Amino acid sequence: MMKQVFAGKGGICLSDINDVLEQFNFKGELKKCEIFGSGHINTTYLAEYNDNGKERKYVVQKINLNVFKDIEHLMDNIFSVTSYLRKEIKKNGGDENRETLHFIKTKSGDKFYRNSSGDCYRAYVYVSDSVSYNSVDSPELFAQSGVAFGKFQRLLSDFPADTLYETIPNFHNTQFRYENEFLPAVNADTAGRVNECPEEIEFVNSRKEYCPRLVSLINESKLPLRVTHNDTKLNNVMFDAFSEKAVCVIDLDTVMPGLALYDFGDSIRFGANTAAEDEPDLDKVSIDLDYFKAYAQGFLSEAGESLTQCEKDNLAFSALLMTFECGMRFLTDYLNGDTYFKTAYPEHNLVRARNQFALVADMEKHMAEMENIITSLC
Repeated sequence: MMKQVFAGKGGICLSDINDVLEQFNFKGELKKCEIFGSGHINTTYLAEYNDNGKERKYVVQKINLNVFKDIEHLMDNIFSVTSYLRKEIKKNGGDENRETLHFIKTKSGDKFYRNSSGDCYRAYVYVSDSVSYNSVDSPELFAQSGVAFGKFQRLLSDFPADTLYETIPNFHNTQFRYENEFLPAVNADTAGRVNECPEEIEFVNSRKEYCPRLVSLINESKLPLRVTHNDTKLNNVMFDAFSEKAVCVIDLDTVMPGLALYDFGDSIRFGANTAAEDEPDLDKVSIDLDYFKAYAQGFLSEAGESLTQCEKDNLAFSALLMTFECGMRFLTDYLNGDTYFKTAYPEHNLVRARNQFALVADMEKHMAEMENIITSLC
């Protein structure tokens, strides 16, 4: 009989998780299962088993179906990409059990388990001797995250990206975001906030020529579609617990066809800002060129040879565009009454938008330096 499972700091009994654990091919006898991680979307558990004296750990996640509505296609993408990565890593003499996630099918051979209540769960092997970080505290750490996402691109450079499902259509189509989301939000003024932010609205409109640049290059077949992660925060990289070297990339829910530029640009937006993305004091917001160079060096050390010249030529611009797009999305949500992003206070999304726009303005001032850094590294 399976042991009773406890989870959470208060030792709350989660009896329903026992049924979930029994659906997967886990090895050994269950020791304990606890709430795990700091994610805001899915609910994650860490289950520990004793397999004849050998400790085995598995990560089990309850998938948020309010966010991820097409669970079948999402899990098809994840299994396709991780299976391919495991083969490539093994072929290159790496450790496929540490350098990518190993998802486990249910006992009935399914990619996830759906219980009688309609809740969906998936499982993968815990990456041993690994840690994650929530903040970028040094250029060296940021460079290692660049290594991780660059390696992700290199290993998947020959993967047929068009076979993946676009689980979130137009996710980084900035032109679509501008024409079909931002402008309608301004015109509708649902929350009556347009008069509060005329300068921010003008900031977006005065830079609308940025929006179609990468989309046009795709349509002209000058930029190749690749497998993209689309959530390149630092805490989506697992680091070796002893050396702080990047081990693998996790959180593959938003893996789908896109541009390598999206992942590079969003990493810079997140990690090379001298302030948090909701810092209200805009004097603290700027692009840290040392962090920019560190990440670019790590990323290109792995992905450089697999990128086209057009991709390399647009790396610096992609940082500006992803920051601009994110700021526009924050502003759009503010105008719509805060229906998408979680907020801590009424002006939170407006503060975020101003922050991102300040970073865009600083990137514009330093674009020549950013491009020179990329050129020197290439």
